[in-house]
Amino acid sequence: MSTLGPATSSEKRMRELVKAGADIFRLNFSHGDYEVHAENVDILRDLEKEFDRPIGIVMDLQGPKIRIGEFEGGSAELKDGKSFVLDMSDDLGNETGVSVPHPEIFKALSVGDELLLDDGNIRLKVTKKGRQNVETKIITGGKLSDHKGLNLPGVSLPISPLTKKDRKDLRFGLDLGVDWVALSFVQRPEDVAEARRLVAGRAGIMVKLEKPLAMENLDQIVELTDSVMVARGDLGVEAPPEDVPGLQKRIIECARRMGKPVVVATQMLESMVHAPRPTRAEASDVATAVFDGADAVMLSAETAVGEYPIEAVEIMDRIINKVEQDPHFRKILEAEVSMPEATDADAITAAARQVAETISAKAIATFTSTGSTTLRAARERPRVPILGMTPDLATARRLQLAWGVHPILTRDVKSFNDMLTRASSAALDQGFARKGQRLVVTAGVPFGTPGATNVLRIIWVE
Repeated sequence: MSTLGPATSSEKRMRELVKAGADIFRLNFSHGDYEVHAENVDILRDLEKEFDRPIGIVMDLQGPKIRIGEFEGGSAELKDGKSFVLDMSDDLGNETGVSVPHPEIFKALSVGDELLLDDGNIRLKVTKKGRQNVETKIITGGKLSDHKGLNLPGVSLPISPLTKKDRKDLRFGLDLGVDWVALSFVQRPEDVAEARRLVAGRAGIMVKLEKPLAMENLDQIVELTDSVMVARGDLGVEAPPEDVPGLQKRIIECARRMGKPVVVATQMLESMVHAPRPTRAEASDVATAVFDGADAVMLSAETAVGEYPIEAVEIMDRIINKVEQDPHFRKILEAEVSMPEATDADAITAAARQVAETISAKAIATFTSTGSTTLRAARERPRVPILGMTPDLATARRLQLAWGVHPILTRDVKSFNDMLTRASSAALDQGFARKGQRLVVTAGVPFGTPGATNVLRIIWVE
C-alpha cells in the first residue's frame, strides 16, 4: 500500500508505482485538499483501466487530534521536576503552563495519570486535578513549541473518533468512491459501530489500532470491522517501545483468526525518505510483518514526500516476494493456521486448501459477490494463488487488500457449468495455469448469497 502526497500526485508517478507493485493507494485526509484527492482518484481509476486490474483506494480519516495551545515566543523550556499546569485559559503559555482547548480531557484525567507531549519527548504526571485544569510534574523535560500533540496513554476519552471535519471528509470520500475508510483513534467497539452506520455499506471499514487502550477490547473491535491497520506511529508513542512488537503480533494473530485483512504501517522504510536504500533493520522489519502473516504492508512518508518513492515500492515488493519464497515462511504459516469454525463455508474453504495441495492444483478459484468467500480462502493461507472472481467492481477493488488474492472482474455467473468454464478461462488467460492442469473451485449456491460457500469442485483447465 502506497500513500499519495506531493512526491507522487501525478499520473506519471502513480503509473510508476503501479508498475513497481503497488495495489492499494492511501489518501491521507490529514493533509491535502479535496481537489487534489479528487484528481488522484480520477488518475487511479484511469490507470485501473489501462492496466486492466482493480486498484484499491483507502481514505485515512484524521480523527481527533488533541493539541496544546501557543507559547510566548513560540516555545518554552520545560525543566525536569518542575510543576507545569494545563488549563483552558486563553493566555499564552510559558515554562509554568500552557492551554489545552479540549475540556473533555480534564474530565477523564485522574491524579497519577501520565501525559505525553511532542510524540512522547515530553513526559508529565498529574499531581492535582481541577474542573478545567490539571497540575503536573515534569518527568522528562525539554523544548516544547506551539500546537504540539498531546497523548494520554491508558486514559479512555469520552469523545467520538469522528470529528466534524471527519464527517465532512467522509461524505466527500464516499462520493468519490473510495474502497476503504480508515478510522483513527478507535478506543471501543462502539466507535466502529458509529462509523459503520455512517458509511452504510458504501466502503469497507479499516480500524487503525493506535491506542493501547483498544487492546482491552481487541476481539470485539476486530469482529465488528472489515480490516485492521497496526498503526505503529501513535501506538509507539503511547505504549513503551518494547511492547510494540508484541502488540503487533497479537493484533495480526487476532485479525487472521477472524479472517480480517490486516495491514502493518508506519516507518517501515523510513530512511528511504532521503536515501535510495533501506537500512538492514528496516528490511528485517518489513520481513517480520510478512512472516507474522500480515496481508499488506504500507509506505507512508516514503511515497508521500520521499525522494525515492518508486524505489521504496520496488524494494518492499522484493522483500515480500523473497520472504514468501523462504521455506521458514510456509512452516510459520502452517503452524499458525486457525481451526475452521463449525460452518459449511469454513469446512469447504479449509477442504479447498487441503485438496489443492493434495492434487497439486495451480490455483483456487473463488466466486464471490461480497468478498466473504474469497476472504475465507485467504484466511487459510494456501500454497497456491487465490483467484477472487466477482461481478462487483467494488468487491474486486477491496479484495486487493487480502493476502494471496488476485481479484478478477467477471460477468454474473448464470449456471454451475458457466462458473466452471469461467474459472478455467480466467486461470488460462491470467497465466495461472496451462491446459491440462487442475484448479479447485469454490462458490456459494444459489449464486449471489453472501457467505453461503457450499460447493467445491476440481476441474481441468481446457
